[in-house]
Amino acid sequence: MSDRLTIEAEPRTIIGKQVGALRRAGLVPGVIYGQGSAVHVQIEAKPLRRVLRVAGKTHLIDVKVAGQQYTTLVREIQQHPTRGDVQHVDFMKVDMHQKITSEAKLVAVGVAAPTRAGLGEPVLILRSVEIECLPDALVSEIEVDLSMITSPDHTIYVKDLQVPPGVTILTDPDEAVTLFEYVPTGEEEAEEYVPSADSVEVIGRGKREEEFED
Repeated sequence: MSDRLTIEAEPRTIIGKQVGALRRAGLVPGVIYGQGSAVHVQIEAKPLRRVLRVAGKTHLIDVKVAGQQYTTLVREIQQHPTRGDVQHVDFMKVDMHQKITSEAKLVAVGVAAPTRAGLGEPVLILRSVEIECLPDALVSEIEVDLSMITSPDHTIYVKDLQVPPGVTILTDPDEAVTLFEYVPTGEEEAEEYVPSADSVEVIGRGKREEEFED
């Protein structure tokens, strides 16, 4: 379940190219949109960075503006192309009684049986899935239990993932999540192409090997 974060904002009257003055004053322009009219806001850069570092686009944020509180999700963060400073933030209003869609990161946990046997290890080939749920049930991560893998040819699919109550995965259930990578053996590492005697062209006789380049 998503933790609720809170941040203070002020109403913003400066728009367009003039917002550069706000940024120089340590403020970040933003907008809260969704149900009803959009609300233009300005937020102190330092506390905003701290909240965004935790929230990303998967945690609910209560934005307080002039005595009004808006429950939101971050939908877009614009950053300076070289410095990385936050230039603008879009917040989307959230109806706590209406389902929303979001992305959940996949995180590997546990150890596969073939890994314990020294054969190799499964790797994640799918990094995230699309989910649907009510805002209070929102999660940022879904665990992929590698201990379910009992043999190298065992693959975990989206349909095998366990999610909390109230969360539905929208990604194709038959999409593969893992791929098994074998540990190279000494023989495999030593395998190289060795030409047959019939395929070798004799360049000359009696010359030292050092005279030829590979």
